[in-house]
Amino acid sequence: MNRHRLLWIAIVALWLALSGAVFAQNTDESVTDDDVNRVARELYCPICENTPLDVCETQACEDWRLLIREKLEAGETDGEIVEYFADIYGDRARATPTTEGFSLIVWIAPILIGVFGIVIFVRMLRRWLARGAEAGPEPTLAAPPTSGDSAPADPELGDYAARVEEELRRSA
Repeated sequence: MNRHRLLWIAIVALWLALSGAVFAQNTDESVTDDDVNRVARELYCPICENTPLDVCETQACEDWRLLIREKLEAGETDGEIVEYFADIYGDRARATPTTEGFSLIVWIAPILIGVFGIVIFVRMLRRWLARGAEAGPEPTLAAPPTSGDSAPADPELGDYAARVEEELRRSA
C-alpha cells in the first residue's frame, strides 16, 4: 500500500508542477508582435534613412521594438509611445508628420500647389480661347503655282517653291 501511496503522491506532484507552469503564464491579453509592429510602423529607424522601424533589421531598431513591447505591456497607448520617441529623437522619428506648427506645411503645400496650378491652367485656357475668337478663322496657305509662269508675291516663297519643284522632278 505504501508504494501506491508514493505513486499517487508522485503523480499529483507532477501534475501540480506541470499545471503550475501552465497557470504561471500570463492569461491576460499579452502583447503580440502585431501590436509592436502596429506602433513600429509609425516610427522611422534612427540610423537608416527613410526605413520604417517595423522592417529595419539594425540592432537599434530591435532595441526600440523591445522598448515598445515593454511600454505596451506597461499599459501605454500607441500615441504615448510615439510621443515618447518623438520627444527623445525629434519629429524625424515619426513616420507621419504632425499637423501642428511648421510640419503643417507638409499637409497644406500640396493642396495649395494644386489649387494654384488649376487657377493658372484656367487663366491660360481662357486666354487661348479669347485669342482664337479674336483671330477669326485660321488663314489657309495658297498652293504654290505648279508652272513657272507666275511667281508668288513673296520672292523668298518663290525661291522655296522653285527648289521644292526641282527636288520633286529629280525624285520622279
